[in-house]
Amino acid sequence: MNKTALITGASSGIGKEFAQIHASKGGNLVIIARNENKLNELKQELEENYKIKVLIITKDLSLPNSAKEIYEKVKAENIKVDFLINNAGFGGVGMFSERDIEQDVAMVNLNINALISLTHYFLQDFIKNNSGKILNVSSTVSLIPAGPMQAVYFASKSFVTSFSNAIAEELSDTNITVTNLMPGATKTAFGESSGMKGTDIYKNPANAKKVAEQGYNGMIKGELDVIAGVSMKDKISLKLMPILPKKLVLKQIKKLQQKSE
Repeated sequence: MNKTALITGASSGIGKEFAQIHASKGGNLVIIARNENKLNELKQELEENYKIKVLIITKDLSLPNSAKEIYEKVKAENIKVDFLINNAGFGGVGMFSERDIEQDVAMVNLNINALISLTHYFLQDFIKNNSGKILNVSSTVSLIPAGPMQAVYFASKSFVTSFSNAIAEELSDTNITVTNLMPGATKTAFGESSGMKGTDIYKNPANAKKVAEQGYNGMIKGELDVIAGVSMKDKISLKLMPILPKKLVLKQIKKLQQKSE
């Protein structure tokens, strides 16, 4: 595979697994995260193991103009991106009224604003070439009415799913595909950083590599939605959500996100 993938949030978790998968297929990479040391370690490992080229960009995507700066850097390096994988994101548990508003605004900036900006910039090139694949990492929480105790995070992932599906249809008469990956709870640093570790939702987190493989393969096939890292029981529960009383669902979601004794 002589194609280049740009991956955000590539220094750990699902993003790092995406990078490993793409490199193993002979593809070059542009990897983005805030941690320069981890990016350099990953770059060295992948270039040595797979004889590919890796460009690292250290960037905090929650900051204004970061997406534009990334696009301009890639263009300046004369790199043609074939696959755009918007993986970066973070969450946080707590009563909305009690949470740090700056953290929640940063969450919106990263989970939504950076994602749509990167998609817009690189989509212009995809359209010119009538080729390209986009993989946006949402979450199974986007299939749930709302997320008390994670109000902003759940809402941000609902946005990602809606946005991804909408532009997928807009591009349906082109050779460009948009895939929406919806992982369930996954064993990554997210559980710790978001405060979800120790809650019922994170009792049996999925393997990050398996989730990444399902998402990557779904992107290659041009699938619309990919649900990954979820048991059959949970898949059935997700399908039942729309027909259950909303107040009952909200109470249950709130309970699941509280720390187990």
